Amino acid sequence: MNRLVNSASPYLLQHANNPVDWYPWDEDALGKARAENKPIFLSIGYAACHWCHVMAHESFEDPAIAAIMNEHFINIKVDREERPDLDSIYMQATTAMTGSGGWPMSIFLTPDLHPFYAGTYFPPEPRYNMPSFRNILLGIVNAWANEPDEIHRVGDQLAQHLRQALSIETQNADLLQENLNQITTAILDNYDWGYGGWGMAPKFPQPMTIEYLFQRSLSEPTRKENILKTSLHALKAMARGGMYDVVGGGFARYSTDNFWRVPHFEKMLYDNAQLALVYLHAWQITREPSFKRVAIETLDFVRREMTHPDGGFYSSLDADSKGEEGRFYVWTKSEIQEVLANDSDFEFFSVAYGITEKGNWEGKNVLQRALDDASLAARFRLDEEAVPVKLADCHSKLLAARARRIRPNTDDKILTAWNGLMLHAFAEAARILDDEKKATEYLEAAVRSANFLLSSLYLNGKLHRSWRDGKRTNEVFLEDYASLIIALLELYQTDFDNHWFTAAMELADDMLLRFGDSNGGFFDTPNDGGTLLIRPKDLQDNATPSGNALACEALLKFAAFTDKAEYRDAAEKALRMVTDSALRYPMGFARWLSTADFALDNGEQIAVVFEAMNKDAQEVIRFIQAEYRPNTIIAASTFPPPKSAPVLLMDRPLKENKPTAYVCEHFVCKQPVNSIEELKGLI
Repeated sequence: MNRLVNSASPYLLQHANNPVDWYPWDEDALGKARAENKPIFLSIGYAACHWCHVMAHESFEDPAIAAIMNEHFINIKVDREERPDLDSIYMQATTAMTGSGGWPMSIFLTPDLHPFYAGTYFPPEPRYNMPSFRNILLGIVNAWANEPDEIHRVGDQLAQHLRQALSIETQNADLLQENLNQITTAILDNYDWGYGGWGMAPKFPQPMTIEYLFQRSLSEPTRKENILKTSLHALKAMARGGMYDVVGGGFARYSTDNFWRVPHFEKMLYDNAQLALVYLHAWQITREPSFKRVAIETLDFVRREMTHPDGGFYSSLDADSKGEEGRFYVWTKSEIQEVLANDSDFEFFSVAYGITEKGNWEGKNVLQRALDDASLAARFRLDEEAVPVKLADCHSKLLAARARRIRPNTDDKILTAWNGLMLHAFAEAARILDDEKKATEYLEAAVRSANFLLSSLYLNGKLHRSWRDGKRTNEVFLEDYASLIIALLELYQTDFDNHWFTAAMELADDMLLRFGDSNGGFFDTPNDGGTLLIRPKDLQDNATPSGNALACEALLKFAAFTDKAEYRDAAEKALRMVTDSALRYPMGFARWLSTADFALDNGEQIAVVFEAMNKDAQEVIRFIQAEYRPNTIIAASTFPPPKSAPVLLMDRPLKENKPTAYVCEHFVCKQPVNSIEELKGLI
């Protein structure tokens, strides 16, 4: 056992039995490097990473390679999901040195944390036109002994480059409506109508881009039809299966091909949170049952397979089982035939998914629809409405059979930022869905999640990043605060419990204090954080939204609830940081663009007061929430509202003792109304 044995991270624990003398990133490791003047080998990965497992098996479990590492290096292993700050800093260094990045990230540092050599996966012997990890180690040992000045020169130069890259100044230009119009045009022009989505393989889902387009469909009514056509085409392309798990629900990380057919099979919480939400919104806009089905199946998958008994959500499911990527999810023709013993079911399913003996990937079948519902109905002489019902029955039988297989490993640590994204999805689903049973289940999941986060990860006024088996990490990051704040505000707008609002307010004020940058925006790490080469300030969205974009959105929503100018001022100053970058690379700043749309629109703030939450009050709230209104916030309370309620509710008397709605827009409030018909005229 090495020093990782006491870690909470499943990824670090996977390496606790390596012959490598691993350290976690802590002062013991950094101090030892300084005291012994040894280079640091920093390995960054995550539990669901296939090539991380490969490099661990090939190199970190090899006693001969471990001996070189232990004699000449201080070896530090980092879970990128626990330490996004280190991942961000050294991924930028890796990209600067090599032109690309990825995981496992393999980077060599001087004792003062300056990077001087980097790469990703290295094989144990030379192959794939790549040097062997063994030779790289020996080469660096030689250079450290014989060319130390050159190593420090390179490290100093790169450290200076990173500092300059991260020294972002607030720009004077605001993002304007005409800018967003131009950006929308660029996104639409780059759409792949052949296969769906954007870009070439590997193809990633783009939920933030689609959410932005949904918002713009309201802000640009003359282009609404074209914007929605593009967005919905992308969602339908993914929902056919392959990257989407038609049997068990949920999405894999990305598609390795252009067809959304063969995924990289790991399932991440953050992908499923964002995709469940965007499919919910697609259903809310179109009322097409297929979008609701995907959203429900995804949320049910998370409840079934990624939820801790106390309510938190796990981080990921591995891509591998029994050492093979995708083994858990793919099928032979005979396996399907055995499960669907009824000949008519098997024929129906085989035609639906194009099942063949040779399969469509490595001799197996990845399930992706070959025929749509209308074509299947015509071929088998069924009503079209019967097709999804018949397929669901087949999926259920296959899911039961699949449950008997050896499961992929679960990374069961609970991350605040990712849990915030999923809590948001459950909270919205609970108030959007017209299925009362599902809405009740999802509200329960959201409330349990919020209670878990506020009791297990928010202690003595301090938020924490990660929890597992009762152990919390000391670190916390901007995205943790901002994601949880937004999630609590969404939960408040679902059940109107003031506890969520006041908790979010405390977190927002603490976020401003601990992360704010006087030059605009926010640092990713708090002002009392640990030893780092630089204090990162990452603005670009990645697979998860930028912490700065989330913070900006959270503050704009608080400004709407509270009318506090300091919240809006901080958000608008942050928005100016990305004007130039968003115009150049819009899909890397999609969450920012949604936030800018919210800021420019100013949205509607609706206050609803009532004597009791009875049928009439529920009807008013349900009317407001049923439609897709992305830039609307709503507060509701019995009259008079308690002091803990949002300021938006204050001084709003009842009209004729009936449930009364106050609609405010562009800083102007309209006359209160107490009927649905009157409300229709105002919203």
